[in-house]
Amino acid sequence: MLIRRERINQTACQRWGLPPHLFSLNDVQTAADMFASPHIRYVRNALHGAADLGEYVAIVGESGAGKTTLRLDFEEYAAAKHGERLIIIKPHPREPGRATGKPLRANQIEAAFFRALAPNAARKSNPDDRTDQIAELLTASAKARNRHLLVIDEAHRLPIDTLKQLKNFAELRQGRMGVLGVALFGQPELLTLLSDRNPEVREVMQRFEVIELQPLDNDLAAYLRHKLERAGVKYEDVFEADAADAIRARLTSLPRGGKASDARSICHPLVVGNLVSRALNAAAQAGWPKVDAQVIAGV
Repeated sequence: MLIRRERINQTACQRWGLPPHLFSLNDVQTAADMFASPHIRYVRNALHGAADLGEYVAIVGESGAGKTTLRLDFEEYAAAKHGERLIIIKPHPREPGRATGKPLRANQIEAAFFRALAPNAARKSNPDDRTDQIAELLTASAKARNRHLLVIDEAHRLPIDTLKQLKNFAELRQGRMGVLGVALFGQPELLTLLSDRNPEVREVMQRFEVIELQPLDNDLAAYLRHKLERAGVKYEDVFEADAADAIRARLTSLPRGGKASDARSICHPLVVGNLVSRALNAAAQAGWPKVDAQVIAGV
């Protein structure tokens, strides 16, 4: 289900005292702006382990599920806690002018390591030698008490050979701690890539904690309340009691002949924001005092 993005218009903003950017793509500017459900707190703690303990974590979610927000929050946390001792290594998954991007190859990851650790170093010509060279750079940097964090966005585009290369770095240690933490962020195809049924990546998969971002569902009312309170508006002044259930029902689909357990929810922040913005505009235009289930059903 696709819901076209719609900015909260002037009529709705004036009616309820809302900012037009309430559900904008960049509305999370500080850690306090983030909605922290128990699930999101768990995800954040798992990511912190990548920066603090050199762990391997993969965050998987649909488009609009909040991966970018979590990644930016994570990078901000890691930089604030470890300061200049933290070296963040970020390959570039997309090429200019290509909307969908190409697979992230091993040489692009290698280039990111060299940019971060030794930009002027002469790189070995043989791939195995380059891997050993990067391992030596990581080990030397760790001995200088630096931490290293590899962050890969669009990780569902990783070729298997590239993913398998990470195993070589997972085994590096400085004392009891790994010298490199890894955080992957990708769409659901990443689940297939890191599946325990994929024999080609079995050794790599065992090193990753794979977390699939859950839809808001039972946390939906709390999420909307948080967003409104950050804007200085009371939830009860904008939504009727039946609105959250109506939004959740609108964003949940059941295959024909399916059971309740087959229901699929797309109640993710981006989709919720698009639907709620349209509902606010419609209710304001019609002169309704609040958004209720009837408004949600009509947009």
